[in-house]
Order: sequence, then structure tokens, then C-alpha cells
Amino acid sequence: MPLPVTAAAALVGRLLLAAIFLHEAWSKLTGYSAALAYMQAFGVPGQLLPLAIAVEVGCGVLILCGYHTRAAALLLAGFCLVTAALFHTKFGDRNQLLHFEKDLAIAGGLLVLFAHGGGAWALDALRASRRRRAPGVGAREERVTI
Repeated sequence: MPLPVTAAAALVGRLLLAAIFLHEAWSKLTGYSAALAYMQAFGVPGQLLPLAIAVEVGCGVLILCGYHTRAAALLLAGFCLVTAALFHTKFGDRNQLLHFEKDLAIAGGLLVLFAHGGGAWALDALRASRRRRAPGVGAREERVTI
């Protein structure tokens, strides 16, 4: 059983990771036309903006709750890598380089979350403990005929 400090650290880490995506989705929703213009300035079709918002909100909430954490983390890691490659490659601009590095760092944190899961204080852990306690769940019952 993990130490409470480890479980708490995993929870706080999930909250911090989720917060950036939820905040960015909110910013895109409240400044939709500016976000749309920014995407289109980089040659990204504006039709992808609703998908980007849905990924940020959906995966952000999943990570926040610790539900299907690994899948959400992997999807958001890919999202960060694509974002870095599309929008932050002007390395001569210190601000763009910083955003590129932050996207890579966030993707790295998400990959660690993918590798280790949401921790003991996540809905995934609660679901796993219920499956372990329920007899016959997830296992085939063999029928014996005489």
C-alpha cells in the first residue's frame, strides 16, 4: 500500500496537470475568435478548435478525477507534442522557445502519469479495488458438467 504522502503527491500532481488544460479550454471558449485566428495563422484548420477544446476538457476532467487516467494522459501527451510542433517552433523568439520547452515538459509529466497511473486516491484505484474484492468479476467461471 502506498504511503499517504505518495498518494497525496499523485493527487496534487493530477490536479496541477488537469488545471492547465481546463484553464486553456476555458480561455479558448471565452476567446473563441482569437483562438480560431491564432490556429488559422499557423495553417491549422479552424474546424479543429472544437476538437482541441473537447480533448482539453474531457481529458482534463478524467485526469482530475483519476478515471481512465492512463488513456487521458497519453492522449494529452500527444496533444502537447503536436501543439509544440505546430505553434512553438520559432526558437529565435525566447517566449516561443519557453512555450516549446513547457509543452515538452508537460508531455513528459503526462507520460509518467501514463506509466504509473493516477495513484491511490484516484477513481481508477477505487475501481481496481472493487474488482479485486468482487468474486468472479473479470474472470471466467468454468462450468463442470457430469
